[in-house]
Amino acid sequence: MRRTATVAGIAAASLILAACGGDGDGGTDGATGGGGGGGGDQVEVFTWWAQGSEKAGLDALVGVFNEQHPDVEFINGAVAGGAGSAAKDMLQSRLQAGDPPDTFQAHAGQELTDYINAGQLEDVSAMYDEFGLTDVFPQDLIDLLTVEDAIYSVPSNIHRSNVVWANPSVLEEAGIDPAAVPADIDAWIADLEKVQAAGKTPLSVATTWTQVHLLETVLMADLGEEAYNGLWTGETDWAGPEVTQALEHFETLIGFTNTDRDGLDWPESTQMVIDGSAAYNVMGDWAVAAFEEQGIERGTGFVDFPVPGTDGMFGFLADSFTLPVGAPNPDGAKAWLETVGSLEGQVAFNKAKGSIPARTDADPAEFSEYQQSAIEAYADDAIVPSLAHGAASPIAVLNGVSDATSKFTTGASDLATFQSELATAAGS
Repeated sequence: MRRTATVAGIAAASLILAACGGDGDGGTDGATGGGGGGGGDQVEVFTWWAQGSEKAGLDALVGVFNEQHPDVEFINGAVAGGAGSAAKDMLQSRLQAGDPPDTFQAHAGQELTDYINAGQLEDVSAMYDEFGLTDVFPQDLIDLLTVEDAIYSVPSNIHRSNVVWANPSVLEEAGIDPAAVPADIDAWIADLEKVQAAGKTPLSVATTWTQVHLLETVLMADLGEEAYNGLWTGETDWAGPEVTQALEHFETLIGFTNTDRDGLDWPESTQMVIDGSAAYNVMGDWAVAAFEEQGIERGTGFVDFPVPGTDGMFGFLADSFTLPVGAPNPDGAKAWLETVGSLEGQVAFNKAKGSIPARTDADPAEFSEYQQSAIEAYADDAIVPSLAHGAASPIAVLNGVSDATSKFTTGASDLATFQSELATAAGS
């Protein structure tokens, strides 16, 4: 039976657009930055899915939408560029001006709460009953989506955050069996030392958000499910010794990373593993597309496993779609949300994007080998919310954690200061 993570009263803010590979600079066919407007036979869908597997997923979802709702015109409101900052700024400006799109993409979990508190989102709980979603979404996902007995978005997919990607050839050169997964962080550190001795970068990482991503997985590994969740409920003391141990491990791991990390984003750090200049990378499972797009096969060209110490935990994040208050075309938005939650829509979208369906009735045989393993883990493992990707904490907390992490990894603070600043951020 699935164990349910305890996640406290969802509370946070704007789009964390660097996540899920949202670093696009390419345009999207038919993209528009303006309001949808007009009658009830169209829907403006605002996303940051403008390139790569994300655009492919959106295109697949639109294909299903056109089949299910041929009378509703799809208006592509994707905004690319600046690691998603352009989309974030435009969405905020439009909401504040009373010119919302008909629906917009956001991460499921606490990321939505500022919109909810500002009265900018409609309750879509009735659609869950109408579309039969309460029967096919797992209860712990519904719990994560529920705010004071209301639900404000429909998830299109599920991603896993706590994944290690590794180059088996680099591991073998360092005398490491690629099939042997380290039992915990200490055992992994021993393998990282072997890679370092062999002359390769042991662990690749990129800019600050990827470092926070790494930090959250170390906290999961050292604290375990209950204490990790307690960081977000107030039951675990950020100033306590178990957090200190995790931060010491994080400090050690950062010492094994590439020195140019702050000038890179996740595709570049993942590419280091693909190219064989680095052994390991910790990234969400959107990274699998980077391997597959280059014809690299799982098992021979790359291996993946949960971050050591997190086996049995599933670091959760999900993209979802909303119904803004004052949407010009609420019927069109409802049609889009129906497709997003449908079996056909979720299968088409996730096969293209590399994530897995939020629905439990999808046939695993329709998906890749990695996706099948993620579907199995999602069904069996404890679901724990991602800090770096909008599920675990308010945006103010994430901003504080990010600032503290950047100071620490650039040498501007020591470990004691780092822990103190994290505790302060968690209380914000």
